[in-house]
Amino acid sequence: MRTTTRRRFVGGATAATALLAGGVAHGQKGKYDEGASDTEIKIGHTNPYSGPASAYGVIGRSEEAYWKMVNDKGGINGRKIRFITMDDGYSPPKTVEVVRQMVEQEKVLCLFNTLGTPTNTAIHKYVNLKKIPHLFVATGASKWGKPKEFPWTMGWQPDYHTEGVIYAKHMLANVKDAKIAVLMQNDDYGKDYYEGLRDGLGKDVGRIVKHVTYEVTDPTVDSQVIQLKDTGANAFFNITTPKFAAQAIRKSAEIGWKPAHYLNNVSVSVASVMKPAGFENSQDIITAFYLKDPTDKQFDNDDDMKMWREWMAKYNPGGSTADAANVLAYAVCYTMQKTLEQCGNDLTRENLMRQAANLKKLAVPLLLPGIVVNTSPTDFYPIQSVRLAKFKGESWELFGDVMSNENA
Repeated sequence: MRTTTRRRFVGGATAATALLAGGVAHGQKGKYDEGASDTEIKIGHTNPYSGPASAYGVIGRSEEAYWKMVNDKGGINGRKIRFITMDDGYSPPKTVEVVRQMVEQEKVLCLFNTLGTPTNTAIHKYVNLKKIPHLFVATGASKWGKPKEFPWTMGWQPDYHTEGVIYAKHMLANVKDAKIAVLMQNDDYGKDYYEGLRDGLGKDVGRIVKHVTYEVTDPTVDSQVIQLKDTGANAFFNITTPKFAAQAIRKSAEIGWKPAHYLNNVSVSVASVMKPAGFENSQDIITAFYLKDPTDKQFDNDDDMKMWREWMAKYNPGGSTADAANVLAYAVCYTMQKTLEQCGNDLTRENLMRQAANLKKLAVPLLLPGIVVNTSPTDFYPIQSVRLAKFKGESWELFGDVMSNENA
């Protein structure tokens, strides 16, 4: 059995749907590029269903479920979505391989929510050279918001740099005589967060007393956490993906290190991080949220959350309702659905990017109150606001006001 590549197709495909790029043949009701027709829209996606970041695999499975729902309701403007998702194992060379396959063989209209900073970096120039819409990538690196240099790539979630700035300002305001230790994944994702922290500290950047890294191939980060504790640091910025986040939280507790603990948003899942780390070890950790967390009791009777739970029960029954990744998948798919709907019958790649860059105060289900999606031809950062939250008991509790990039 092959385990290196996972391929699932949502929606049927027939020879009659194969189209040449551009152009409008007799009888067609729209204008199309490769990957779109009167009956179908092909969307390409990569996810680490295997490997060190496989905790994120739930996102791809949840997105498959979303597009099945869309197809059950008649598709988008009468067209069914064919969602092609492949496993890249969080390995950049594998990402290049499967993306080339999707673009050159499957001939997808666009790429959507491809996951990971190092993996998206590996395909960044290629997809822009090929003029393939590379939309709403599943990484908050600031590089995804540069339309002049890369006009075919757009982010979605708040960028890591801004999040790092916000944590820095909170540390300076709330941790007395802060001595800051940093654990960082050694790639562009980690560096983006770290630079945000440094910029947020400004003249107080010297408060960083230790900065250690790990490789995504490392078995554990135990030795790094011990090094950080030995510095006497009383603040800890934990820039890790889920597997390593859980390890760092657990190890900190084992060695009796209790700093003010700031955890990056990409690892806030109760199901895949906090519970494995031990709820007792996770108390008072601080993070930043832009989505409603399914474990937060204040949203139990929220209309969005009730709708989402009903959807989970019907379309994603194997998924955990405690996993925030399933919330993210729903919200980002909704954004993509609305973008495709705005395209009408002009399903060219150029028009798809035009519509993605024209989302005005889009209210997306499951975003926190006060947070909306906004884009323009010069603004490729759809979401730029967050609220801080603290882990209490077995769930996250929001506190403070919505903070945006402008006032970070």
